[in-house]
Amino acid sequence: MAFLALAVLGLTACGGDNGSPAGTADFKKEASGSLSAWAFDNADDVGKARMQYAVTQLPGVKITMDQTPFDAQKFTTRAASGDVPDVVQMDRAFVATYAAQGLIKPLDGCFSAHGMDPKKQFYPAVTEQVTYQDKIWAVPQFYQPAAIILNQDVLQAGGVSAGDIDTSDKTKLLDAVAKTYKSSGSNPSTLGFDPVAGGQAELWLLGQGGKLMDDKGTPALDDPANIEALTLLKEIYDAQGGYAKAKSFSDSFDTFGKDNQFVKKQVGAQVDAQWYVNVLASYAQSLKISAVPFKDKDGKPFTVAGGTSFVIPAGAKNADAACAWMTSLVTDEAWSAAGAARAEKIASTPGAINTGLFTGSPSADKLIRDKFVKASGNAGFDEAIATYYDVLPTGKSLGASPAGQTIKTELNNAIASALLGTKTPDKALADAQAAAKRAADQVGS
Repeated sequence: MAFLALAVLGLTACGGDNGSPAGTADFKKEASGSLSAWAFDNADDVGKARMQYAVTQLPGVKITMDQTPFDAQKFTTRAASGDVPDVVQMDRAFVATYAAQGLIKPLDGCFSAHGMDPKKQFYPAVTEQVTYQDKIWAVPQFYQPAAIILNQDVLQAGGVSAGDIDTSDKTKLLDAVAKTYKSSGSNPSTLGFDPVAGGQAELWLLGQGGKLMDDKGTPALDDPANIEALTLLKEIYDAQGGYAKAKSFSDSFDTFGKDNQFVKKQVGAQVDAQWYVNVLASYAQSLKISAVPFKDKDGKPFTVAGGTSFVIPAGAKNADAACAWMTSLVTDEAWSAAGAARAEKIASTPGAINTGLFTGSPSADKLIRDKFVKASGNAGFDEAIATYYDVLPTGKSLGASPAGQTIKTELNNAIASALLGTKTPDKALADAQAAAKRAADQVGS
């Protein structure tokens, strides 16, 4: 599985008055001394291989890891007290918030010191999410695109083709749902299409032409296209017993187990991030899956580019080592080492399928796909893997805002209230917008 848990917290000394973003930060290429990292837990083969590579690049640096997960409240408390490590991994949604508060260092000088151009190293949508006030504040890693995994046994039994699962054509999609949805009494027993509104809300809004924020980071949750997207989501759930029952049913899925929703034929199609193909690969002999891209309102393949990143906090004692370590972890060489480790693990596991790694870097993704991702002999899985690789260039940034995490929280609240019917979609999003705007104004002041 992807190195989802590599979260290393490094807080670097950086200027900034009254909580405003720091202006500049100088870095030297040479690194030595001690490096402390926080929010690192449960490293897998991919993470360990990358860290081992980084160690070879920093022979004069002693690295200490705090293997506890990232916590936003703990981060701000530690930053206020000055008790900070040198590197942190966090969701990219947090980055602009901490940049606006002056709690992390701008990294343009870090990239320059190590000869890395982030505009070339990472996908544009990935870089955009860590860019605030024309400066780059984090080193991105991973990019988990979303697509739609198809359970062919369920679809074929309902007379539904892959082309019918089309998020740009409401009539066709709802017809496919009606043909494949099954219930036991008043409760769902098979969801024809699980849109995963709680985990993939941004995909639906941006895919319909909406947005979470404007170009300046101001919340825009009440955008008319967002209302249209949320209305469509409600129609999909209402056609399958309603959100409350569908959500209760999906919460019961054995998502990571041998009785998962695809094996048990509890879904006909489901929106999933790429990592879930890796989970299903363990049960390939029991499944007949494939995938199609999520489509935007114009019928074009579409995804969003969320993921994690590394930052250097504004009180870090060894910013130069932090910079050297972070950038070494996202080089093509580090990812090649990770790809080799994953390939070795797969080779030693009978029946395993290499589903690839999705790094945030176009060159690293191509390197890993060309070198390690080979035809598995399972046409459906190979098609699913190819679908996720094919949608990578279509990714759109979620945006960068000082109120980024609040925007995400308020959006989820709006989704739940609208789908449950306690508020209309426009009222739910208007309320969410008001709350997010208050948070943005507070940060701005």
